[in-house]
Amino acid sequence: MTWFEQRAGLDGTVAVVTGGAGGLGRAIVTDLAANGVRPAVLDLDPEAARDLRRALDEQGCEALVDVGDARDPRMLGAFFEKVDALWDRLDILVNVVGGTFRAPFTETTANGWDALLRSNLTHVLHACSLAVARMRAGGRGGSIVNITTIEAHRAAPGFAVYAAAKAAVEQFARTLAVEVAPDGIRVNNVAPDYVPTPNLARFAHADGSLDDPTGVRVAIPMGRAGQAADVSHCVVFLASHLSSYVTGTTLHPDGGTSASAGWFNWPREGWANHAPLRLLRGDVQPPHP
Repeated sequence: MTWFEQRAGLDGTVAVVTGGAGGLGRAIVTDLAANGVRPAVLDLDPEAARDLRRALDEQGCEALVDVGDARDPRMLGAFFEKVDALWDRLDILVNVVGGTFRAPFTETTANGWDALLRSNLTHVLHACSLAVARMRAGGRGGSIVNITTIEAHRAAPGFAVYAAAKAAVEQFARTLAVEVAPDGIRVNNVAPDYVPTPNLARFAHADGSLDDPTGVRVAIPMGRAGQAADVSHCVVFLASHLSSYVTGTTLHPDGGTSASAGWFNWPREGWANHAPLRLLRGDVQPPHP
């Protein structure tokens, strides 16, 4: 057994991952399974669930992959009961489920608000309630990781309710972390910025700036878009014993965008917290390589 395997303590543990069949969720499940975790995945996408189940079977990974809606409390509760029957333990919960749509707040309705809160906040509350009860009963502690977003930490025009829901998850996690710390249960968040996945591709800037290398260099200090592994590696760390003294906090795999806080690396001009005058005047010239 390697140093990492000894210190991480993941081998033989059980993780529930909501929304774990596609995009970021699949990367998280794959990396957890590679470290000996037995994943239990609930996902709404039948095709993605079948593909993940096939991949895990080929790897010889003991896993449970079900198709279902984690936003439905009854369906979520029934899934946790299946995990109980199969393994009779729970060590890790990762909440990946989320979703949004772009619209000015004044053009949204109460039905839209409710849908966003169900997708991004209330299912986290239900999942954490189910997980904490089981982690306490097991007496081994545990780790809860919520996937949030940089939009929980900055203004997000067109995504006001989504940003509010993700910020609520962050504050809920901090408070829950304090409440359950005496039980050895840790609660943390991972807040990425732009990571190109099929779902996130729908929200690329209308001008395509985040699909263009120059746009990425301007907006992201590290000069590249995020990758699913950038997020999944953070989750593995927080799920493992390597982070055994870390709780109530947020990791930001965002290439430095939360730190830059409105500063952009403009071609030719370099760092500035406003657009270059040549752009404001319409004097747009091709950027240097």
